[in-house]
Amino acid sequence: MITLKSSREIELMDKAGSVVGLVHKHLKEFIKPGVSTLQIDRFCEQIIRDCGCTPSFKNLYGFPGAVCTSVNEVLVHGIPDHTILKEGDIITVDVGACYKGYHGDSGWTYAVGEVKPEVRKLLEVTEQALYKGLEQAIPGNRIGDISNAIQTYVESFGYSTPIEYTGHGIGRKVHEDPNVPNVGKPHTLELLKPGMCIAVEPMVFMGKPHCVTLSDGWAVVNKERSLSAHYEHSIAITQGECKILTKED
Repeated sequence: MITLKSSREIELMDKAGSVVGLVHKHLKEFIKPGVSTLQIDRFCEQIIRDCGCTPSFKNLYGFPGAVCTSVNEVLVHGIPDHTILKEGDIITVDVGACYKGYHGDSGWTYAVGEVKPEVRKLLEVTEQALYKGLEQAIPGNRIGDISNAIQTYVESFGYSTPIEYTGHGIGRKVHEDPNVPNVGKPHTLELLKPGMCIAVEPMVFMGKPHCVTLSDGWAVVNKERSLSAHYEHSIAITQGECKILTKED
């Protein structure tokens, strides 16, 4: 069931989202060759807690980390460990923060040092696909309009996006209705109304979209093990353009 949030609830989600945005702001400087994914996890958790929030993902469905750290071919749900980042790697850090019972959620893919031009292109296209989707997040449109905008843009560059993993509603729970696919037809699925809060998150493979889960039961890759990127914002549908809740101040 989709719940429309009140202005008070959106204010609380905006606070949670601002903390998520702050974490990403600091990650730009923290992520570099020689840093481990476990160090990133602890760094993010410290900021979240120092801001009066709790990590949304810690123990969610049994996930062990405070954030997800997905390196290179891992699309989502990478578990923080002692993996050391190297020059030329990419890493997606998915951050969630909970403030007074309301959540903010944003994933972002970072280059570790200098990366190859084709890798930089993957990141640029995926980030731009997010904003193509957000342009469609207005009252009177439907979820499928967001999905189609993302899919059309991503596929125009020869990339693919999985059908198994989607964006989602957000609020008192990290994952609420509705699902927000990254593939779809315009004018389909749920009608967008003011007060709806959703996380829009293009996930993009260089190769084909068929996903498998690794032996740890969490990390997701595609069968080709091609590089992947992932960009996400939590937003609120308003009377006009959407309000991005997780952007940096």
